[in-house]
Amino acid sequence: MKRFFGTVIAICLLFSAQFLEAQTVTTASLIEELIDLPGLTTLTGPTFSSVQYSSYDRRSVAPDQPGWFGNADGFGGEPIPGFESVLRQPDANGIGEYLICDVKGPGAIVRLWTAQFAGEVTMWLDQQKEPIYQGPAQDFFFHAWESILGEKPRAAWEGTLFQNTACYYPIPFAKGCRIEWKGDIRQLHFYHVQMRLYEPGTKVRTLTPRDIRDNISRLDEVAAIMADPSTHLDQDLVNASQQVVWLKPGEKKMLHSLGGSGTIRRLAIKLVAKNLDKALRQTVMDVRFDGSPWGQVHTPVGDFFGVAPGINPYESLPFTVQSDGWMICRFEMPFRDTAELWFENFGDQEVTVTTKIMETPSRWKEGESMHFRARWRVDHGLLSDPSQVKDIPYLLFRGKGRMVGAAAYLMNPTSVPTSYGNWWGEGDEKIFIDHNLKASFIGTGSEDYFNYAWSSEELFMLPYCGQPRNDGPANRGFVTNYRWHILDNILFDQGLDFYMELNSHRVVEDFSYARMIYLYAVPGGRDDHLPMTDSDLRHLELPSYWWPEGEGHCANAIFYQVEDLVTGYPPVELWRDPKWADYDLVVWKPASMDEELVMTFPVSSDGNYILGFIVARMAESGQIQIDLDGQPLQLGGKTIHDLRTGYRDVARNLMSASIELKEGLHTLTIKPAGEKPAPVGLDFIWVRKQ
Repeated sequence: MKRFFGTVIAICLLFSAQFLEAQTVTTASLIEELIDLPGLTTLTGPTFSSVQYSSYDRRSVAPDQPGWFGNADGFGGEPIPGFESVLRQPDANGIGEYLICDVKGPGAIVRLWTAQFAGEVTMWLDQQKEPIYQGPAQDFFFHAWESILGEKPRAAWEGTLFQNTACYYPIPFAKGCRIEWKGDIRQLHFYHVQMRLYEPGTKVRTLTPRDIRDNISRLDEVAAIMADPSTHLDQDLVNASQQVVWLKPGEKKMLHSLGGSGTIRRLAIKLVAKNLDKALRQTVMDVRFDGSPWGQVHTPVGDFFGVAPGINPYESLPFTVQSDGWMICRFEMPFRDTAELWFENFGDQEVTVTTKIMETPSRWKEGESMHFRARWRVDHGLLSDPSQVKDIPYLLFRGKGRMVGAAAYLMNPTSVPTSYGNWWGEGDEKIFIDHNLKASFIGTGSEDYFNYAWSSEELFMLPYCGQPRNDGPANRGFVTNYRWHILDNILFDQGLDFYMELNSHRVVEDFSYARMIYLYAVPGGRDDHLPMTDSDLRHLELPSYWWPEGEGHCANAIFYQVEDLVTGYPPVELWRDPKWADYDLVVWKPASMDEELVMTFPVSSDGNYILGFIVARMAESGQIQIDLDGQPLQLGGKTIHDLRTGYRDVARNLMSASIELKEGLHTLTIKPAGEKPAPVGLDFIWVRKQ
């Protein structure tokens, strides 16, 4: 009998130890959360609140007080230093010490971001005497784990753990985290530090260098899944059965009706229509769980998948859009009793909708299981004016749940061709959690929230963030940004309000701003969603004609259309489209590597000038070199320029540094570079005297 009870006690102790281990937050458990999409659907596990420490303008106190739209947030020389406190005033060399954060209790860093961060940071965990890291600030914010180990960045973690300008290396701590910055407050010091603050008593195992080394192999595996989720996560989707429905204009049909307790694991949709761009915006999907009269998911099909307008292929962890038109959602959608998938055609053309659904039985747990929600909204005809900055509401939600993503779909019809001058996103995100009147998140710019910087025009598609569309030049035209909150998801108990400031470099009329928040919520929540109208869903088009305007980087510039500069030989084609200035794009198709396209432009007086070239990046393009008066011209620090792009033609700006030019005519020579000649698209050039 004693032996029996001894065995029972041993078994109980074993299971108790395993349970406690399962409830303990560790480096290994957080690594698994990097790809744990099913885990987002429930409220099991340790609870936490989310907070972001950032270099935001400290004059941003409340919406009804001066300074709410302040923009001194890391450029240097702010009226109030963008830190929690000043630890030591600047010395004779301008070097001071500043507190980024000092958190007491259990928690974890889940995201770091910077555009540029001079100086040195020091981080202590659990009030230890010795810091776990002390060194260059930017190295730590880009590659935290490698910096802690004193190693070079690992290739497998580029584009996965480090995504563009943000890093997602989890850093758990049991008792606290303190980060200080030492540097010149006059230099650039942009930063975000997003943390989970666990409930007191939560078991957390603090990160050590050994934890990093012990988990490298698993993190490499997780990074591989993040980099290619289609291969690793969608094997069964290939053989899933298809459902097809044809929608006439104005028609609404239910395509799927699921019963019993279950979960939609995968949802794939493809639309076919004469004008696919219109169909993707004007075909609305309505996903209703458990008898809801309105869909918890209510959005244009294309916008739901983060591609609008049109098909813009990309791969991310929860969404993939393929060039053949198939769009895949991996955010899982649990339901207690029923799930219905409806489609409505708001357009004037017939649309064919094809779907694949992978659904499996699952157990609904009251108080823990959550419905997936994604409700779209738009404002057309906005005036974007830096003298009248405004907070754009993405979502006001009341209830309990978890935010897992955001996307923005913009039309920016500016006539300025440079980023400094046509940038739309100087405004910051402001996220209010529960009933707090103070924002838990205040950012440093719209692009900073979406994990890029410096109003970049570059397309990028990464596991948690991307810009799959940006027409250009610079930030003109249609722009799409997304960010998925996976490891950095935001829990809320009573509600969440998400705003993004609209703050552009100059006045832009007829600005269009569509957006959406993705979240999971316990049944019973409510939001500020509005019914969609035909006007909301109208097909957007850029102005039918535009001419470049000299502002920002090209202030006071003289603009020359390339079709007015070419001589007629070699022959060129004119491609007509409103995206190009003066409606024309010159396309030169060199017959050999020896062929050259020569142009001349006048300079009215001696001086220093900046030259800008608006070029087309196209799938069929190749590499070029541009010579000025017989010498290779550096544009953006390069003499060879790759004009290829993956899918959609875009306009891009190549700019020179300051160069000395004499009065008179100057010759530009365009030459093929690379292995073989390829088409070259040239819109216009601009010449600015300094």
